[in-house]
Amino acid sequence: MSYETTIGLEIHAELNTKTKIFCNCSTKFGSEPNSNTCPVCLGLPGTLPVLNEEVVNLAIKAGKVLNCKINKLNKMDRKNYFYPDLTKAYQISQFDLPICSGGYVEFELDGVKKKVRLNRIHIEEDPAKLVHLEDEPFSLIDYNRAGVPLAEIVTEPDIHSPAEAVAFLKTLKSLLEYAEVSDCRMDQGSMRCDANISMKPVGQEALNTKVEIKNINSFKEVQKALEKEQKRQQELYNFGEGDKIKQETRRWDSGKGRTIPMRSKEDADDYRYFPDPDLVPIVLEDSQIDRIEDTIPELPPEKKKRFAEQFKLTEKEVDILVSDKALSHFYEDVVNLGGDPKFTANWILGDVLRVLKEKEIEASDMTLKPEMLCKLIKLIGEGKISTTAGKEVFIEMFESGKDPEEVVKEKGLAQISSSDVLEKIVGEVLAANPKSIEDYKNGKLQAAGFLMGQVMKASKGQANPAVAKELIAAKLKEF
Repeated sequence: MSYETTIGLEIHAELNTKTKIFCNCSTKFGSEPNSNTCPVCLGLPGTLPVLNEEVVNLAIKAGKVLNCKINKLNKMDRKNYFYPDLTKAYQISQFDLPICSGGYVEFELDGVKKKVRLNRIHIEEDPAKLVHLEDEPFSLIDYNRAGVPLAEIVTEPDIHSPAEAVAFLKTLKSLLEYAEVSDCRMDQGSMRCDANISMKPVGQEALNTKVEIKNINSFKEVQKALEKEQKRQQELYNFGEGDKIKQETRRWDSGKGRTIPMRSKEDADDYRYFPDPDLVPIVLEDSQIDRIEDTIPELPPEKKKRFAEQFKLTEKEVDILVSDKALSHFYEDVVNLGGDPKFTANWILGDVLRVLKEKEIEASDMTLKPEMLCKLIKLIGEGKISTTAGKEVFIEMFESGKDPEEVVKEKGLAQISSSDVLEKIVGEVLAANPKSIEDYKNGKLQAAGFLMGQVMKASKGQANPAVAKELIAAKLKEF
């Protein structure tokens, strides 16, 4: 029997604020455990929350970027449940009156345009972080994350494959990054995803029991987790054991490559939502919404169109550059400093991305400065160093942060353009390769390419290719 997959996503994106949602504690990532805390975010009795206005502003911006309706009247609610990372035994969130309703995200997958509708965006506080130690009878808790502001983005069940889910998430991440709503660093947990997935026979209208997979924090793991859960459910239906699929929450164990049950899945009634008595309703004015909308910078669709028109790049080049906000800004900075647009794109899409992948770092974390790459590109363009030498300079420059001209001088990589010097090298190469000369005279023109390679080898890659080629051609005519 053929089955159709239905997926809905809940994405938690940490908002770009300096302080937490209800107190003045820092949201800085990587601080010493439990150092960014106070009585409010620790949930001590007698404390009162005060809503951070910037959280509201960023949620409005997210709503505008994602085509949502902004609800001028919304409120904060208490979501009641007990868990070790939640000291108050309730989470301050939003229930029936969220800050944003509806919306959609458009994207492409394999050349086909897709659209996923959003149900809502609401704001809430993040719980603390639990650290489970292997082979230990206890867990550790870091309360630095408690109270960090989140925008929870909830989709409709419009996604029908793991690949589609990943393509949607990549587009969403890009939009939130460009809008400066969230840095979406999945490696730091500032963007996490819960996925609800169910399977039903093709043609059946009603959805079958859904399963939630919690806290997946990379695109690769999202795809793997959904594929494994999809396979698990399909096999159960095929063996007539569909009743074993429970409405439950499972976690993804990447090491074992499978989803593992955590707990039964709660419904909204189980959380006993009620308005938080310590926080007044949020009332928004049109002027506030308009002011925030005016701060939205250039977004990926507009940037792609501009890059293609202004810099004459291919669709593939544009897609790769614009998919990473830091990379696109780096590219444009190099070009604005005088780097040739096409040559710069080739360097970034080739050597820069290769080194970033090898070192497993993000473009936003690299120490390479735009002016350094621009200088290197100009040195090659002016014929002062060869492309081969340029690659050696690039590696040293990336590693040490040294100026490219300094590296060229230290390593003696300046290109040889002097005809007198090159004529001597060409003469020595020809004298050492009489067979290649004979082959050339007999019509084997590729022999000239071999001789060119020998000249580059003899000059340690420093010979000016154009000048060397002319000299080789002139000398061969003499034989």
